[in-house]
Amino acid sequence: MLEIRKIRENTEELIERLNLRGGDFSYLHDVVKWDEKRRSMLQEIEKLKRIRNEVSKKIGVLKRTGKPVSEPMATVEKAKSQIAVFEEDIRRIETRIQDALLNTPNVPHSNIPPGQDEEDNRLVRSVGEPRTFDFEVLPHWDIATALDILDFERAAKIASSRFVVYKGDGARLERALINFMLDLHRDKHGYKEILLPYIVNYDVMVGAGQFPKFVDDAFKLVDERNLYLNPTAEVPGINMHREEILSADDMPISYTAFTTAFRQEAGSAGRDTRGILRQHQFNKVELLKFVTPETSYEENDKMLGHSEAVLKALGLPYRVVELCAGDLGFAMAKTYDIEVWLPSYEGYREIASISNAEDYQARRANIKFRRKRGAKPEFVHTLNGSGLAVGRTLVAILENFQNEDGTVDVPEALKPYMQLEKIK
Repeated sequence: MLEIRKIRENTEELIERLNLRGGDFSYLHDVVKWDEKRRSMLQEIEKLKRIRNEVSKKIGVLKRTGKPVSEPMATVEKAKSQIAVFEEDIRRIETRIQDALLNTPNVPHSNIPPGQDEEDNRLVRSVGEPRTFDFEVLPHWDIATALDILDFERAAKIASSRFVVYKGDGARLERALINFMLDLHRDKHGYKEILLPYIVNYDVMVGAGQFPKFVDDAFKLVDERNLYLNPTAEVPGINMHREEILSADDMPISYTAFTTAFRQEAGSAGRDTRGILRQHQFNKVELLKFVTPETSYEENDKMLGHSEAVLKALGLPYRVVELCAGDLGFAMAKTYDIEVWLPSYEGYREIASISNAEDYQARRANIKFRRKRGAKPEFVHTLNGSGLAVGRTLVAILENFQNEDGTVDVPEALKPYMQLEKIK
Protein backbone atom coordinates (compact mmCIF):
# COMPACT_ATOMS: atom_id res chain seq x y z
CA MET A 1 0.00 0.00 0.00
CA LEU A 2 1.26 3.48 -0.81
CA GLU A 3 2.12 5.85 2.02
CA ILE A 4 -0.39 8.71 2.25
CA ARG A 5 2.38 11.16 3.17
CA LYS A 6 4.25 10.41 -0.06
CA ILE A 7 1.06 10.81 -2.07
CA ARG A 8 0.45 14.15 -0.36
CA GLU A 9 3.99 15.40 -0.97
CA ASN A 10 4.54 14.00 -4.50
CA THR A 11 1.05 13.78 -5.96
CA GLU A 12 1.80 14.69 -9.57
CA GLU A 13 4.96 12.58 -9.80
CA LEU A 14 3.25 9.49 -8.37
CA ILE A 15 0.23 9.85 -10.66
CA GLU A 16 2.54 10.22 -13.67
CA ARG A 17 4.51 7.08 -12.76
CA LEU A 18 1.38 5.06 -11.93
CA ASN A 19 -0.19 6.07 -15.24
CA LEU A 20 2.68 4.22 -16.94
CA ARG A 21 0.80 1.07 -15.95
CA GLY A 22 -1.86 2.02 -18.48
CA GLY A 23 -4.57 3.30 -16.14
CA ASP A 24 -5.80 6.66 -14.92
CA PHE A 25 -4.74 7.36 -11.36
CA SER A 26 -5.81 10.99 -11.20
CA TYR A 27 -8.25 9.96 -8.44
CA LEU A 28 -5.29 10.34 -6.08
CA HIS A 29 -6.04 14.07 -6.20
CA ASP A 30 -9.31 13.21 -4.45
CA VAL A 31 -7.44 11.08 -1.92
CA VAL A 32 -5.25 14.08 -1.08
CA LYS A 33 -8.34 16.28 -0.64
CA TRP A 34 -9.99 13.69 1.62
CA ASP A 35 -6.81 13.50 3.66
CA GLU A 36 -6.67 17.29 3.98
CA LYS A 37 -10.26 17.32 5.18
CA ARG A 38 -9.52 14.51 7.65
CA ARG A 39 -6.52 16.36 9.10
CA SER A 40 -8.53 19.59 9.32
CA MET A 41 -11.26 17.81 11.27
CA LEU A 42 -8.67 16.28 13.60
CA GLN A 43 -7.47 19.80 14.39
CA GLU A 44 -11.05 20.87 15.09
CA ILE A 45 -11.47 17.89 17.42
CA GLU A 46 -8.35 18.89 19.34
CA LYS A 47 -9.74 22.44 19.74
CA LEU A 48 -13.06 21.10 20.97
CA LYS A 49 -11.34 18.76 23.42
CA ARG A 50 -9.37 21.68 24.86
CA ILE A 51 -12.59 23.66 25.29
CA ARG A 52 -14.32 20.67 26.88
CA ASN A 53 -11.45 20.06 29.30
CA GLU A 54 -11.09 23.73 30.28
CA VAL A 55 -14.83 24.17 30.86
CA SER A 56 -14.99 20.88 32.79
CA LYS A 57 -12.38 22.22 35.21
CA LYS A 58 -14.44 25.41 35.67
CA ILE A 59 -17.54 23.33 36.38
CA GLY A 60 -15.72 21.67 39.24
CA VAL A 61 -14.81 25.05 40.74
CA LEU A 62 -18.36 26.36 40.29
CA LYS A 63 -19.85 23.30 41.98
CA ARG A 64 -17.55 23.68 44.98
CA THR A 65 -18.61 27.33 45.40
CA GLY A 66 -22.30 26.60 44.88
CA LYS A 67 -22.63 28.57 41.67
CA PRO A 68 -24.86 27.52 38.75
CA VAL A 69 -23.27 25.20 36.17
CA SER A 70 -26.05 24.82 33.60
CA GLU A 71 -24.43 27.12 31.03
CA PRO A 72 -20.92 25.56 31.13
CA MET A 73 -22.50 22.09 31.20
CA ALA A 74 -24.32 22.96 27.99
CA THR A 75 -21.00 24.06 26.46
CA VAL A 76 -19.40 20.71 27.38
CA GLU A 77 -22.30 18.74 25.95
CA LYS A 78 -22.17 20.76 22.74
CA ALA A 79 -18.44 20.10 22.42
CA LYS A 80 -19.00 16.37 22.99
CA SER A 81 -21.71 16.31 20.34
CA GLN A 82 -19.51 18.14 17.82
CA ILE A 83 -16.60 15.79 18.53
CA ALA A 84 -18.82 12.77 17.91
CA VAL A 85 -19.97 14.19 14.55
CA PHE A 86 -16.37 14.91 13.48
CA GLU A 87 -15.21 11.43 14.56
CA GLU A 88 -17.95 9.76 12.54
CA ASP A 89 -17.06 11.89 9.48
CA ILE A 90 -13.39 10.98 9.94
CA ARG A 91 -14.24 7.27 10.06
CA ARG A 92 -16.12 7.56 6.77
CA ILE A 93 -13.28 9.50 5.14
CA GLU A 94 -10.64 7.07 6.42
CA THR A 95 -12.64 4.15 5.00
CA ARG A 96 -12.82 5.92 1.65
CA ILE A 97 -9.06 6.61 1.70
CA GLN A 98 -8.30 3.03 2.74
CA ASP A 99 -10.45 1.59 -0.05
CA ALA A 100 -8.72 3.81 -2.61
CA LEU A 101 -5.23 2.88 -1.41
CA LEU A 102 -6.00 -0.85 -1.27
CA ASN A 103 -7.03 -0.67 -4.93
CA THR A 104 -4.00 1.38 -6.00
CA PRO A 105 -1.06 -0.69 -7.27
CA ASN A 106 2.59 -0.19 -6.41
CA VAL A 107 4.53 2.61 -8.09
CA PRO A 108 6.79 1.32 -10.89
CA HIS A 109 10.50 1.69 -10.20
CA SER A 110 11.96 4.74 -11.95
CA ASN A 111 14.35 2.80 -14.20
CA ILE A 112 12.06 0.10 -15.60
CA PRO A 113 11.09 0.33 -19.28
CA PRO A 114 7.90 2.12 -20.28
CA GLY A 115 5.31 0.19 -22.26
CA GLN A 116 1.90 -1.44 -22.07
CA ASP A 117 2.39 -5.20 -22.40
CA GLU A 118 4.87 -8.04 -22.85
CA GLU A 119 5.85 -6.76 -26.28
CA ASP A 120 7.53 -3.81 -24.56
CA ASN A 121 9.54 -5.84 -22.04
CA ARG A 122 13.33 -5.43 -22.14
CA LEU A 123 15.54 -8.40 -22.94
CA VAL A 124 18.27 -8.69 -20.30
CA ARG A 125 20.06 -11.86 -21.47
CA SER A 126 19.61 -15.19 -23.21
CA VAL A 127 21.25 -18.33 -21.85
CA GLY A 128 21.70 -21.54 -23.81
CA GLU A 129 20.95 -22.36 -27.42
CA PRO A 130 17.65 -23.97 -28.33
CA ARG A 131 18.11 -27.53 -29.53
CA THR A 132 17.83 -28.26 -33.23
CA PHE A 133 15.67 -31.31 -33.92
CA ASP A 134 15.95 -33.56 -36.98
CA PHE A 135 12.41 -34.81 -36.49
CA GLU A 136 9.01 -33.21 -36.01
CA VAL A 137 8.72 -32.03 -32.40
CA LEU A 138 5.60 -32.83 -30.44
CA PRO A 139 3.84 -30.63 -27.87
CA HIS A 140 4.07 -31.78 -24.28
CA TRP A 141 0.44 -32.98 -24.14
CA ASP A 142 0.99 -35.40 -27.04
CA ILE A 143 4.27 -36.65 -25.56
CA ALA A 144 2.70 -37.14 -22.13
CA THR A 145 -0.42 -38.85 -23.49
CA ALA A 146 1.64 -41.29 -25.55
CA LEU A 147 3.81 -42.09 -22.51
CA ASP A 148 0.69 -42.33 -20.30
CA ILE A 149 2.13 -39.96 -17.70
CA LEU A 150 -0.49 -37.17 -17.80
CA ASP A 151 -4.23 -37.85 -17.89
CA PHE A 152 -6.48 -34.93 -18.78
CA GLU A 153 -9.71 -36.84 -19.37
CA ARG A 154 -9.79 -38.51 -15.97
CA ALA A 155 -8.85 -35.22 -14.27
CA ALA A 156 -11.85 -33.55 -15.94
CA LYS A 157 -14.02 -36.42 -14.72
CA ILE A 158 -12.73 -35.95 -11.18
CA ALA A 159 -12.81 -32.14 -11.11
CA SER A 160 -13.24 -30.12 -14.32
CA SER A 161 -11.16 -28.86 -17.21
CA ARG A 162 -7.77 -27.35 -16.41
CA PHE A 163 -6.86 -30.08 -13.97
CA VAL A 164 -4.53 -33.02 -14.63
CA VAL A 165 -3.70 -36.40 -13.14
CA TYR A 166 0.03 -37.17 -13.03
CA LYS A 167 0.68 -40.89 -13.54
CA GLY A 168 3.69 -43.17 -13.24
CA ASP A 169 6.89 -41.45 -14.28
CA GLY A 170 4.97 -38.19 -14.71
CA ALA A 171 4.18 -38.12 -11.00
CA ARG A 172 7.74 -39.25 -10.32
CA LEU A 173 9.18 -36.42 -12.45
CA GLU A 174 6.99 -33.81 -10.75
CA ARG A 175 8.10 -35.02 -7.31
CA ALA A 176 11.74 -35.16 -8.40
CA LEU A 177 11.59 -31.55 -9.59
CA ILE A 178 10.10 -30.37 -6.29
CA ASN A 179 12.79 -32.14 -4.25
CA PHE A 180 15.59 -30.99 -6.56
CA MET A 181 14.50 -27.34 -6.39
CA LEU A 182 14.05 -27.33 -2.62
CA ASP A 183 17.41 -29.04 -2.05
CA LEU A 184 19.18 -26.58 -4.35
CA HIS A 185 17.72 -23.49 -2.71
CA ARG A 186 18.19 -24.83 0.81
CA ASP A 187 21.66 -26.36 0.51
CA LYS A 188 23.38 -24.11 -2.04
CA HIS A 189 21.50 -20.81 -1.82
CA GLY A 190 20.93 -20.63 1.94
CA TYR A 191 17.11 -20.46 2.12
CA LYS A 192 15.25 -21.93 5.08
CA GLU A 193 12.72 -24.49 3.92
CA ILE A 194 9.16 -23.99 5.16
CA LEU A 195 5.90 -25.83 4.54
CA LEU A 196 2.95 -23.47 4.58
CA PRO A 197 -0.83 -23.85 4.98
CA TYR A 198 -2.72 -24.22 1.74
CA ILE A 199 -5.64 -22.22 3.15
CA VAL A 200 -5.41 -18.52 4.01
CA ASN A 201 -7.73 -15.91 5.49
CA TYR A 202 -8.96 -12.65 3.98
CA ASP A 203 -6.47 -10.43 5.83
CA VAL A 204 -3.58 -12.49 4.49
CA MET A 205 -4.83 -11.98 0.92
CA VAL A 206 -5.05 -8.23 1.57
CA GLY A 207 -1.56 -8.15 3.06
CA ALA A 208 0.01 -9.74 0.00
CA GLY A 209 -1.85 -7.40 -2.38
CA GLN A 210 -4.20 -10.07 -3.79
CA PHE A 211 -7.37 -8.53 -2.34
CA PRO A 212 -9.52 -6.66 -3.01
CA LYS A 213 -8.24 -6.34 -6.59
CA PHE A 214 -8.10 -10.05 -7.51
CA VAL A 215 -10.91 -11.52 -5.46
CA ASP A 216 -12.42 -13.10 -8.61
CA ASP A 217 -9.23 -15.13 -9.17
CA ALA A 218 -9.44 -16.85 -5.78
CA PHE A 219 -11.17 -20.06 -4.78
CA LYS A 220 -13.30 -19.20 -1.74
CA LEU A 221 -14.18 -21.90 0.75
CA VAL A 222 -17.80 -22.37 1.83
CA ASP A 223 -16.90 -21.51 5.40
CA GLU A 224 -17.99 -18.81 7.84
CA ARG A 225 -14.34 -17.98 8.60
CA ASN A 226 -13.84 -16.28 5.20
CA LEU A 227 -11.05 -18.60 4.03
CA TYR A 228 -9.50 -19.09 0.59
CA LEU A 229 -7.29 -21.61 -1.18
CA ASN A 230 -3.72 -20.36 -1.45
CA PRO A 231 -3.06 -18.82 -4.92
CA THR A 232 0.76 -18.91 -4.51
CA ALA A 233 3.22 -19.49 -1.67
CA GLU A 234 3.96 -15.76 -1.75
CA VAL A 235 0.65 -15.08 -0.01
CA PRO A 236 1.06 -17.15 3.18
CA GLY A 237 4.84 -16.73 3.07
CA ILE A 238 4.87 -12.92 3.09
CA ASN A 239 2.29 -12.96 5.88
CA MET A 240 4.38 -15.19 8.14
CA HIS A 241 5.70 -11.98 9.70
CA ARG A 242 2.50 -9.94 9.52
CA GLU A 243 2.14 -7.54 12.48
CA GLU A 244 5.73 -8.25 13.57
CA ILE A 245 8.82 -6.14 14.21
CA LEU A 246 11.95 -7.95 13.03
CA SER A 247 15.57 -7.30 13.92
CA ALA A 248 17.98 -6.00 11.29
CA ASP A 249 20.54 -8.45 12.70
CA ASP A 250 18.38 -11.34 11.42
CA MET A 251 18.01 -9.97 7.90
CA PRO A 252 17.88 -10.91 5.14
CA ILE A 253 15.38 -13.57 6.13
CA SER A 254 15.15 -16.07 3.25
CA TYR A 255 12.57 -18.83 2.85
CA THR A 256 11.88 -21.43 0.19
CA ALA A 257 8.51 -23.14 0.14
CA PHE A 258 6.75 -25.75 -1.93
CA THR A 259 2.99 -25.36 -2.18
CA THR A 260 0.20 -26.46 -4.41
CA ALA A 261 -1.46 -23.29 -5.68
CA PHE A 262 -5.07 -22.75 -6.77
CA ARG A 263 -6.38 -20.07 -9.14
CA GLN A 264 -9.67 -19.46 -10.89
CA GLU A 265 -7.78 -18.01 -13.88
CA ALA A 266 -10.59 -15.49 -14.32
CA GLY A 267 -10.33 -13.71 -17.64
CA SER A 268 -8.03 -16.33 -19.22
CA ALA A 269 -10.65 -18.20 -21.25
CA GLY A 270 -9.17 -19.53 -24.46
CA ARG A 271 -5.54 -19.12 -23.33
CA ASP A 272 -3.36 -22.25 -23.21
CA THR A 273 -6.39 -24.52 -23.05
CA ARG A 274 -4.33 -27.56 -24.03
CA GLY A 275 -1.68 -29.04 -21.80
CA ILE A 276 -0.65 -27.85 -18.34
CA LEU A 277 0.70 -24.34 -18.89
CA ARG A 278 -2.39 -22.76 -17.31
CA GLN A 279 -4.13 -24.87 -14.69
CA HIS A 280 -6.50 -24.26 -11.79
CA GLN A 281 -4.17 -26.31 -9.58
CA PHE A 282 -0.39 -26.39 -9.94
CA ASN A 283 2.77 -26.97 -7.94
CA LYS A 284 5.35 -24.31 -7.33
CA VAL A 285 8.56 -23.77 -5.38
CA GLU A 286 8.71 -20.18 -4.12
CA LEU A 287 11.55 -17.97 -2.90
CA LEU A 288 10.81 -15.26 -0.30
CA LYS A 289 12.96 -12.61 1.34
CA PHE A 290 12.49 -9.94 4.01
CA VAL A 291 15.27 -7.38 3.63
CA THR A 292 16.31 -3.87 4.63
CA PRO A 293 15.44 -1.14 2.11
CA GLU A 294 19.03 -0.35 1.17
CA THR A 295 19.78 -3.99 0.24
CA SER A 296 16.55 -4.94 -1.50
CA TYR A 297 17.68 -4.58 -5.12
CA GLU A 298 20.98 -6.34 -4.46
CA GLU A 299 19.04 -9.18 -2.84
CA ASN A 300 16.56 -9.17 -5.72
CA ASP A 301 19.41 -9.74 -8.19
CA LYS A 302 20.68 -12.61 -6.04
CA MET A 303 17.24 -14.18 -6.06
CA LEU A 304 17.13 -13.90 -9.85
CA GLY A 305 20.42 -15.79 -10.00
CA HIS A 306 19.04 -18.49 -7.71
CA SER A 307 16.04 -19.04 -9.99
CA GLU A 308 18.26 -19.12 -13.07
CA ALA A 309 20.45 -21.73 -11.39
CA VAL A 310 17.60 -24.25 -11.61
CA LEU A 311 17.36 -23.92 -15.38
CA LYS A 312 21.13 -23.97 -15.79
CA ALA A 313 21.38 -27.18 -13.77
CA LEU A 314 18.64 -28.78 -15.89
CA GLY A 315 20.25 -27.65 -19.15
CA LEU A 316 17.18 -25.75 -20.36
CA PRO A 317 17.63 -22.70 -22.65
CA TYR A 318 16.00 -19.55 -21.31
CA ARG A 319 16.03 -15.79 -21.36
CA VAL A 320 15.53 -13.06 -18.75
CA VAL A 321 13.33 -10.05 -19.47
CA GLU A 322 12.65 -6.97 -17.38
CA LEU A 323 8.95 -6.17 -17.31
CA CYS A 324 7.74 -2.83 -18.57
CA ALA A 325 5.49 -0.70 -16.39
CA GLY A 326 2.31 -1.88 -18.11
CA ASP A 327 3.12 -5.56 -17.55
CA LEU A 328 3.98 -5.29 -13.85
CA GLY A 329 2.12 -7.25 -11.22
CA PHE A 330 -0.20 -5.22 -8.97
CA ALA A 331 2.02 -5.21 -5.85
CA MET A 332 5.41 -5.01 -7.55
CA ALA A 333 7.77 -2.12 -8.20
CA LYS A 334 10.12 -4.14 -10.41
CA THR A 335 9.97 -7.64 -11.90
CA TYR A 336 12.18 -9.91 -13.95
CA ASP A 337 10.56 -12.78 -15.82
CA ILE A 338 12.48 -15.90 -16.75
CA GLU A 339 11.15 -17.46 -19.93
CA VAL A 340 12.07 -21.01 -20.95
CA TRP A 341 12.32 -22.19 -24.56
CA LEU A 342 9.47 -24.50 -25.62
CA PRO A 343 10.10 -26.12 -29.03
CA SER A 344 6.47 -26.81 -29.90
CA TYR A 345 5.59 -23.15 -29.33
CA GLU A 346 8.71 -22.04 -31.22
CA GLY A 347 9.21 -19.44 -28.55
CA TYR A 348 9.85 -18.61 -24.91
CA ARG A 349 7.21 -18.90 -22.21
CA GLU A 350 7.27 -17.58 -18.66
CA ILE A 351 8.48 -20.03 -16.04
CA ALA A 352 9.37 -17.67 -13.19
CA SER A 353 8.90 -14.11 -11.94
CA ILE A 354 11.32 -12.46 -9.53
CA SER A 355 9.92 -9.31 -7.98
CA ASN A 356 10.63 -6.53 -5.52
CA ALA A 357 7.55 -5.09 -3.81
CA GLU A 358 9.70 -2.63 -1.82
CA ASP A 359 7.61 -1.62 1.24
CA TYR A 360 4.22 -2.00 -0.50
CA GLN A 361 3.29 -5.39 0.98
CA ALA A 362 4.97 -4.57 4.30
CA ARG A 363 2.67 -1.56 4.76
CA ARG A 364 -0.41 -3.65 4.01
CA ALA A 365 0.71 -6.45 6.36
CA ASN A 366 2.44 -4.14 8.90
CA ILE A 367 5.86 -5.85 8.78
CA LYS A 368 8.62 -3.71 10.29
CA PHE A 369 12.18 -4.01 11.57
CA ARG A 370 14.47 -2.19 14.00
CA ARG A 371 18.05 -1.38 13.09
CA LYS A 372 19.04 -1.55 16.76
CA ARG A 373 17.44 -1.81 20.17
CA GLY A 374 15.24 1.22 20.86
CA ALA A 375 15.34 2.46 17.26
CA LYS A 376 12.16 3.56 15.53
CA PRO A 377 10.61 0.66 13.56
CA GLU A 378 10.81 0.90 9.76
CA PHE A 379 8.98 -1.07 7.08
CA VAL A 380 10.88 -3.98 5.55
CA HIS A 381 11.14 -4.63 1.82
CA THR A 382 9.66 -7.91 0.59
CA LEU A 383 10.90 -9.96 -2.38
CA ASN A 384 9.42 -13.04 -3.94
CA GLY A 385 10.31 -15.24 -6.84
CA SER A 386 9.51 -18.55 -8.49
CA GLY A 387 12.11 -21.17 -7.95
CA LEU A 388 10.42 -22.52 -10.20
CA ALA A 389 6.88 -23.22 -11.42
CA VAL A 390 7.11 -27.03 -11.29
CA GLY A 391 4.54 -27.94 -13.93
CA ARG A 392 6.01 -25.58 -16.47
CA THR A 393 9.47 -26.99 -15.78
CA LEU A 394 8.09 -30.46 -16.45
CA VAL A 395 6.65 -29.15 -19.73
CA ALA A 396 10.05 -27.75 -20.72
CA ILE A 397 11.78 -31.06 -19.96
CA LEU A 398 9.29 -33.11 -21.97
CA GLU A 399 9.61 -30.84 -24.99
CA ASN A 400 13.34 -30.08 -24.93
CA PHE A 401 14.49 -33.62 -24.08
CA GLN A 402 12.10 -35.54 -26.33
CA ASN A 403 13.42 -38.16 -28.71
CA GLU A 404 12.16 -39.36 -32.08
CA ASP A 405 11.14 -42.72 -30.62
CA GLY A 406 8.79 -40.98 -28.14
CA THR A 407 11.03 -41.33 -25.09
CA VAL A 408 12.25 -38.40 -23.01
CA ASP A 409 15.77 -38.14 -21.62
CA VAL A 410 16.05 -37.35 -17.92
CA PRO A 411 18.33 -34.33 -17.25
CA GLU A 412 21.54 -35.23 -15.43
CA ALA A 413 20.59 -33.17 -12.35
CA LEU A 414 17.40 -35.22 -11.90
CA LYS A 415 18.84 -38.71 -12.36
CA PRO A 416 19.69 -39.11 -8.65
CA TYR A 417 16.06 -38.27 -7.85
CA MET A 418 14.43 -40.22 -10.68
CA GLN A 419 16.77 -43.24 -10.73
CA LEU A 420 16.04 -43.30 -14.47
CA GLU A 421 17.90 -42.49 -17.66
CA LYS A 422 14.78 -42.15 -19.83
CA ILE A 423 11.04 -41.87 -19.49
CA LYS A 424 9.55 -44.45 -21.83
